[in-house]
Amino acid sequence: MTDTTSTTTSEAGSQGLRHRHLLGLKTYSSDEIALILQTARQFRDVLDRPIKRVPTLRGVTVVNLFFEPSTRTRISFELAEKRLSADTVNFTASGSSVSKGETLKDTAQNIEAMKIDMVVVRHVSPGAPHFLTQCVDAVVVNAGDGAHEHPTQALLDMLTITDHCGPLEGLNVSIIGDILHSRVARSGIHGLLSMGANVTICGPNPLLPPHLEAMSPNGSVRVTHRLDEALEGADVAMALRIQMERQGRNLFPSTREYHEQYGIKLEHLERHKDLRVMHPGPVNRGVELASEVVDHERAVILNQVTNGVAVRMAVLYLLSGTTAPASE
Repeated sequence: MTDTTSTTTSEAGSQGLRHRHLLGLKTYSSDEIALILQTARQFRDVLDRPIKRVPTLRGVTVVNLFFEPSTRTRISFELAEKRLSADTVNFTASGSSVSKGETLKDTAQNIEAMKIDMVVVRHVSPGAPHFLTQCVDAVVVNAGDGAHEHPTQALLDMLTITDHCGPLEGLNVSIIGDILHSRVARSGIHGLLSMGANVTICGPNPLLPPHLEAMSPNGSVRVTHRLDEALEGADVAMALRIQMERQGRNLFPSTREYHEQYGIKLEHLERHKDLRVMHPGPVNRGVELASEVVDHERAVILNQVTNGVAVRMAVLYLLSGTTAPASE
């Protein structure tokens, strides 16, 4: 980073966030979200350097508590911590004392007794990160809790959108698929509305939440069951994975029929020339997106993955409260 960038990042750290934890985006202001995105852009410069490491969190210990399977999120947080020179401890439920009956509270308190500073947690139960804040003194970052929220995914999605479409205010973003079970959709809606974007959700009725007012203050989210209507005028289409593991029963006839009605295909990209396509992953090719759409130049899915590391660096840095410079 240049001296100017380092100074700006240091000022961002001293300004900090009004929140001590990142549990969700519902209570985060547009100013706080903008600060995270600004800081992530600066840390992204670090990822383009030959030596992809800064001493910003040297001496800070972060434990990653993952009670659910994860690839992108877990590796992304681990890389973010290493790029910031933090000491990292990784925990997975399999092979731990959880399998012997230990509670989340006891697990967390035992780990905190080893003198850790920050906890990144993914858990199947909505509200688990909030519960942890009542059990430990460490800073808690939500890496996904059930079908509740996934704030860092929404932040990296917003960073990716601004990279390709400019400021979020006034942009039209359509979220398509399994909204009912999606923590990504919930965090995304909160964040996008806060930043002034227009949000449309689309999917078969059984995959839409029954109480949309909880996600849509003042009816500000448009709802449609027709894919063509959702894509008309959209700047960005965010396709969501069908989460069979959370459904417990079939909520639509078949994945083939779902793809026919709600899958984004090459013909949609040809019809909507400026449309960008996103997906939080993992992608089921031929279900949410046709294979040729996944590989299309206007699909920015891998950009989302790259931005995930930068956003998580920014979140850890800002929540740590450190004022250390971003470069030596």
